[in-house]
Parts: sequence; C-alpha cells; structure tokens
Amino acid sequence: MAQIYLVRHGQASFGSQNYDQLSDLGCEQAKHLGRWWASRDLAVSRVVTGQLQRHLQTARACIAELQGSTVDQLNTDAWQSDVGFNEYNHHEVLARHVPAFDDPAEVKRFLLNTPNGKQMFQDIFAQAIARWMSGAFDHEYTETWHTFRQRCVAALERQISHQEPARNIVIFTSGGTISALCQHVLGFPDARFAELNWSLVNSAVTRFHLQPAESADRPARLALAYLNNFSHLEHLNQAELISYV
Repeated sequence: MAQIYLVRHGQASFGSQNYDQLSDLGCEQAKHLGRWWASRDLAVSRVVTGQLQRHLQTARACIAELQGSTVDQLNTDAWQSDVGFNEYNHHEVLARHVPAFDDPAEVKRFLLNTPNGKQMFQDIFAQAIARWMSGAFDHEYTETWHTFRQRCVAALERQISHQEPARNIVIFTSGGTISALCQHVLGFPDARFAELNWSLVNSAVTRFHLQPAESADRPARLALAYLNNFSHLEHLNQAELISYV
C-alpha cells in the first residue's frame, strides 16, 4: 500500500523582499525531520518537490540527514519536480485585499507597530482568502481558488497513477497545497481551508495512504493517516523550533 508523505517547507523568510528562501530555523527544522526519519529507518521510494526554492531547500536539508550525507553528496537527478505542488500566490491574494501590503516591508511594519499585530494580520489574511475563494473577484487574480485546487489535486493524481509503483512517496510542498489536498480527501467546506492552512507547522508531515481497489464498485482511494505531525520538533522540547510561516 503506497504511503504519501506531504511535508510543509521549513520556515521561510517572511517579511523580507524574497519570502521564497528558508531561514536558518527553516533549514534546522528540515534537518530535524530527516534525523527523525533516519532514526525510524524510513525507506523513501520517491522524492517529489514543488518548484519553489523553499520546497527544494527543505528537501535537500531533510533527505541529506535521512541518508547520512551532505547536501553536496545528494543524487537529486532521480527526484521529480511538479509545479502542481506550488503554493497559491499568497502575496497577490493579500495585496488584492489590502493594496498597501503589496510591499513586504509594510507587512513587517504592521506586525511590529500594531497592538496584537499577529492576530490582527491573521484576521486580515483570512478576509483576503475569503475574498479570493468567493469567486466574485476572479478577474483580479492570476490564479483563481478553483484553478489552484484543481491543479493541486491533479498533481497528486499524477503521483498515484505513476507508471513506477512506490511504497513511500515524499512530497515537499506548501501549507496551502496540503490544505487543498486534505479538503479533497476529507471533503470539508471551503470555509475551513484557511483555518487548516494557518495551523500547519513548518516541516510538519501529513500522511495519506492509498487503499487498494477491492472491486469495480470499490476503487482505490486515499485515506488520511495523520495530519500536521511535528513530533520531530516536539520531542526536542524547544518551543522556539515551532513556527507557522
């Protein structure tokens, strides 16, 4: 039975001009996951990444630790890259709702200078997501909510239908992608998407397993094994290792 591990990237560079880079903490989070898997002798059959730098950087740091090698020693030629596992354009979604936030520096100033800034920003971002998902402003976005969700599901289906069978498939991706795929598997309403997205920890793992077909009436289907597992960070008992951006 195939196991599909969806890994959220490590902490990125939130508030900087280039969000799409792991922070030092993000790199450490990815390494901790690799060590955790190595201690449990996880045998990875296939490595897949989205096409963002934070996906690839997380994969390299994690798999190097899993294999007991350095990043330079990795053989990444066999890895797969699929744009379908890329995140939605969160910068655009936010800026369409609050044009001033088109400048990342303005977001940083808001967080630093606003009382209870983190919660206030989360509320604003939830409103921005709701606006995007409503469909009423689709013409303002380069990718609509429905298009985003469809491409995420299509990417997952490509892995399931891959010609070469694999037992443990590890996919390094983003929180929005993982949330959309969980919605696809569990069938929860659109309104819960943002709530789940906010709760996903950097480098946390969500695992699906593919239940084989039993008959023509009962085809193969995905089931959730666990969601947002960050035991590789929790067991270290260092709260500063846990982040959400």
